[in-house]
Amino acid sequence: MIESVSGVLALMKSHGANRFYAKKLAPNDNSKNQIYLGGDFSALNVIPHGSIYADADEKASSKRDRAKADVDLYWVDEHGCYRAPGAQLILYPKYPEVRMSGFLKGCRNAPGKVLRVRDEGRVLVLGMTEDKRVLGFAAGKGHPVAMEVLALPDAPMLGVFIELSDAATGEDTRTVLLAKLAAIHQKLWIPSQRLNRGGALQPYIASNAGGYTLEAELGISPNGYSEPDFLGWEIKQYGVRDFEKFLPRSPVTLMTPEPTGGIYHDQGVDVFLRRFGYPDKNGKPDRLNFGGIYDCTKDFHPDTGLKLELQGYDSIKRKITDIDGCIALVSRDGEVAALWKFTEFMEHWNRKHAQAAYVPSLSHSPPPSYRYGPRVLLCEEADFGLLLEAMTAGAVFYDPAIKMESASSSKPKIKRRSQFRVRHESLERLYQRTGHFQLQPDTMVWTKE
Repeated sequence: MIESVSGVLALMKSHGANRFYAKKLAPNDNSKNQIYLGGDFSALNVIPHGSIYADADEKASSKRDRAKADVDLYWVDEHGCYRAPGAQLILYPKYPEVRMSGFLKGCRNAPGKVLRVRDEGRVLVLGMTEDKRVLGFAAGKGHPVAMEVLALPDAPMLGVFIELSDAATGEDTRTVLLAKLAAIHQKLWIPSQRLNRGGALQPYIASNAGGYTLEAELGISPNGYSEPDFLGWEIKQYGVRDFEKFLPRSPVTLMTPEPTGGIYHDQGVDVFLRRFGYPDKNGKPDRLNFGGIYDCTKDFHPDTGLKLELQGYDSIKRKITDIDGCIALVSRDGEVAALWKFTEFMEHWNRKHAQAAYVPSLSHSPPPSYRYGPRVLLCEEADFGLLLEAMTAGAVFYDPAIKMESASSSKPKIKRRSQFRVRHESLERLYQRTGHFQLQPDTMVWTKE
């Protein structure tokens, strides 16, 4: 019989979970009304999910009204682990909010007695695994686990979720991360390096070595997956000139998703570059470039004839009006040169930026070395709605670096890099909660709630 939070977490750890959360259930949190997960899209950061897709349910007033994402949910108890095949998240852009439904459907051992009623005092405990499974344990009114969660003093929150401490260490992921960063800061200058795929350190010299060196110190091996780096935290290093003013050397690259529509995707990068690219401005022969800054406040770019706009988003009401909408590069004739669908962009953003740590660094050579700063910026509850707001204001912009070399040959060489960036001073507007942490002395100061 499981009668404590530590018992639940130990059980979930035995099934592979490494992050743990709890939610106090309101009367409307039940199988009929669905489980409310927050008044924005930040719940997508916490709960692993499949691809987001527009709802094609004929009962819906319009498929533009909501979207869905499947959840690989399993209910656990002392006897086993049981899959709930109908579990899914439902996104309502008009409100906005996220709810979970189908969590009892098709699962014989689901906790129906707890989740079909409207009792106050119920609690839902969730555990997240590396392979994107979600483990659930529901405790009814008066259950020892529910009473323990409800009595937790000053537990850290992530949206509507209480972040539960690791059953073995007693520390939440934020505390573990900050301790690691403090130790790295105290090492002073660290030789430029990276971990290979086998987990061994090796020297590394390149323009992006600052990030790789920090990741190596955190035990993170480079990979091609769009997942957070360390216990659910995305680690972002940025170069500064000193540790007094912390002035960044360049904007922060948020992500580099390739277009999923338009001429770029449908007809190929070759066609896109020959239509909208321009000869290299430094005189490099037989080369076409596609660069420049594109934000929603600017007119058509003089070199490419394209501008950035949000289709299916009301910038006045600050709401998505069409979940099938997109971020688009369009020509003066209204032709879509490249686009990123909201559903796909949202999925990438929420998965990668649920929680992020921005760490300043200094560099010197020879030999190439890095030193990491005494103050870090922690950001939590990334919200896709805030990202779109920042785009309409021009704070987040498209800054591509795409080129074609040997353009006149039969085998031109193409380099793709579609990056969305933000100036450092605008970072905090992308998250519901941000804070600056001084690694010495041991203090946390949250600046936005």
